[in-house]
Amino acid sequence: SLRGSWRLRNGNGSVVLAGEVPGCVHTALRRRGLIQDPYYRFNDVMYRWISLDNWTYSRTFETPFALRKWQKVNLVFEGVDTVAQILVNNITLGRTDNMFNRYSFDITSVIKEVNFLEVRFLSAVSYAAEQSRCHKAYSVPPACPPPVQKGECHANFIRKEQCSFSWDWGPSFPTQGIWKDVRIEAYDHYHLIYFSSTSFFVKSVQQWSLEIESIFDVVTSKPLAGLVTVNIPKLQTQQTFNVKLQPGEGSIVLLVNINKVRSSTVETWWPNGHGKQTGYNMTTTFIMEAGCQIEKFSKAYFRTVELVQEPIPGSPGLSFYFRINGRPIFIKGSNWIPADSFQDRVTYDTLWLLLKSAADANMNALRVWGGGVYEQDEFYDICDEIGIMIWQDFMFACALYPTDQNYLESVRAEVSHQVRRLKSHPSIILWSGNNENEAAIASNWFSIPYADREIYIKDYVMLYVKNIQEIVLAEDKSRPFIASSPTNGLESVKEGWISQNPYDTHYGDTHFYDYSSDCWNWTVYPKTRFASEYGFQSWPSFSTIEKVSSMEDWSYTSNFSLHRQHHENGNDQMLQLVGHHFKLPQSTDPIKKFKDTIYLTQVMQAQCIKTETEFYRFSQSEIVKGEGHTMGALYWQLNDIWQAPSWASLEYGGKWKLLHYFAQNFFAPLLPVAYEDKGVLYIYGVSDLHVDHKLTLRVVVHTWSSLEPVCTLAKDVTVKAQSAVPIYKESINNLLERCRNCTRKSCVVTFWLVGESGLQSPRNHHFLSSLKDAVGLEKAQLSASVSQRDDTYVFALQTTTIAPFVSLDVGSIKGRFSDNGFLMTEKKKVVVFYPWEPTSVEELAKSLTLTSLLDV
Repeated sequence: SLRGSWRLRNGNGSVVLAGEVPGCVHTALRRRGLIQDPYYRFNDVMYRWISLDNWTYSRTFETPFALRKWQKVNLVFEGVDTVAQILVNNITLGRTDNMFNRYSFDITSVIKEVNFLEVRFLSAVSYAAEQSRCHKAYSVPPACPPPVQKGECHANFIRKEQCSFSWDWGPSFPTQGIWKDVRIEAYDHYHLIYFSSTSFFVKSVQQWSLEIESIFDVVTSKPLAGLVTVNIPKLQTQQTFNVKLQPGEGSIVLLVNINKVRSSTVETWWPNGHGKQTGYNMTTTFIMEAGCQIEKFSKAYFRTVELVQEPIPGSPGLSFYFRINGRPIFIKGSNWIPADSFQDRVTYDTLWLLLKSAADANMNALRVWGGGVYEQDEFYDICDEIGIMIWQDFMFACALYPTDQNYLESVRAEVSHQVRRLKSHPSIILWSGNNENEAAIASNWFSIPYADREIYIKDYVMLYVKNIQEIVLAEDKSRPFIASSPTNGLESVKEGWISQNPYDTHYGDTHFYDYSSDCWNWTVYPKTRFASEYGFQSWPSFSTIEKVSSMEDWSYTSNFSLHRQHHENGNDQMLQLVGHHFKLPQSTDPIKKFKDTIYLTQVMQAQCIKTETEFYRFSQSEIVKGEGHTMGALYWQLNDIWQAPSWASLEYGGKWKLLHYFAQNFFAPLLPVAYEDKGVLYIYGVSDLHVDHKLTLRVVVHTWSSLEPVCTLAKDVTVKAQSAVPIYKESINNLLERCRNCTRKSCVVTFWLVGESGLQSPRNHHFLSSLKDAVGLEKAQLSASVSQRDDTYVFALQTTTIAPFVSLDVGSIKGRFSDNGFLMTEKKKVVVFYPWEPTSVEELAKSLTLTSLLDV
């Protein structure tokens, strides 16, 4: 391994320092105290010089083995970011221009006892500009991001994390560095480069089989014969194959049939909430005639995935849903962006915390979005382990891309490397070619004259269909591929890959954003087959902002607040949305006003996305005017790349926003959902459970001014397995009459489902009016006592009156609550705190702030 400390210098040699590998220039400078935290205040702009310089990484190393002994020696880079010239002992081995590719250089003839290795980087920003300049035949838009993003231009001309040139939720830090492992490999006869296994279920014989693919570099001059034995002890399956390897790079594909007797007892891999994530230990042993043996330990998973696009009775268009192991699964989750601008700061613990938080909020899927990076192996390992399905985009987003020969060759290498690297993971259920690029052409985002449209369509088909799709289908037959998102799926294919309207609700998936309508009104949302992106912004908590700002920044209208908002008019849009239903903060104390505003943006975001997601969930079993059968809800976005206003539900550092607590409820496996239509209140029973349940629906009406209910109703209902069925219907007028002294403004409805043996849904609520118009709502006196219970902490809350959106915040103490942002309609409530680091009762009590709506 060549990990560890290297020497790092800038273009003219004025800055020289030690730099870690894996790592990048920014983190090296930070570690040596030469720059502040890049995320502090305005440093994203102040530190632009780092990305514009050309840096060189170098080191000497001694060869740890006798040189003469080995037939072949390679220098292997798992990831170089991005444009570099690689030299060993002053001999140029080659160049790199793709952050997502793996590079292997043959150094057999240049390696000595002591070696000098250099990686000379070129600024990604200047390289991208130069590539764009050289593309003379026609322009490939967009040239630059909008000014509000304070970004760099021509990200589409470099195979690098697209959002590192800036995005509407992130800063511009076009890094340089060796961002993954680098090592020397020496071997004599043959060497295993890739190893993968994918499972198939053969219906005709009711038997599981595994396809095992091994890709080798064979350095002998004549073919190598030998034996491969695959052993899965738990399934009493062992098979031995005679194989022959040809000289050069080649692959062998073995089909292992699982023992017939055991095939019926194979435990399949299921998504979170639907079963276990069983994997079987497998040993694959290669014994070749040259006498050297390779043993590969891996896990074999068994699961099937189908993307079902077929006609729906009573509706034009086609369905769009996933079947896992033959069972239709409603996809619940979010979209994943890079967890940091500096990938070397993303540790296993960072990933575990974020992914576990997704699973804890009842999510079963994430879309790895196409403007970031193909995630590290650990990311997919954790998803395999906790049952998070992955919709995997290829790294192309919101842009058109060139298709000259060099570019396509680089992309082809990238795609086959990534598919080979990742296809063994059962968590990945779909490959998708790009983010929003079909829509960009169809809706003409870049104002391309109609006469020139054909060039761009031709490029689009060339890149995503003739290259990417072709490679994916050749490399991996175990899961579906779509060319873009949003797309009309098979209908887009039929229309030559660019459909008239990729947002058509009768086909495929949709992305939907609307910041001007009232987000509590479910009729503004598309009744789509699959919602793969939708969302609203909010500000992260004060404790998160505080770490990267100073006192003069702590107001909603400060330069800092404007600087961090990378979405045009984003801060105003949030206030506008808040204003629909809440009174805006009026405090004369500027810091209190800032904190109150942050709180309200989080309440608004949570309530908006709750309304929209519940609409998608209750639409799964019905067709209304030809629309419906919604089978997926992935809101934008799960995580944050820095401390700033964004669409995320998890703040940078992992703290849960109110939205994430709401997600835990609106994604619950069993949930009653209410909506109003033409003066009638409907409640649906939504279930992801695999069996029908006889349950009791409790509907309770309170006046805002009292903790005593005005009226209660209990109704026996049957909630059907994996569907959404109406279980209650009453006109609002009836309801108000039945619960005397109620008006829309003075009362609120809460409801939940209860069943046998502790089965219970979260409590849900339905507001009969805007909360700014609520009558009888008084400021609650909230108090809490904290005690310790094993390794958790118990907060016993008390209130004097009904309190909407009760928020508990313990500042920067890391951890999460069992519930937050709730409507408190009872005098007492117990909330548990799960710490992520050691803390104490005293510390928690001291840090606690309790806020509810009327404190603002």
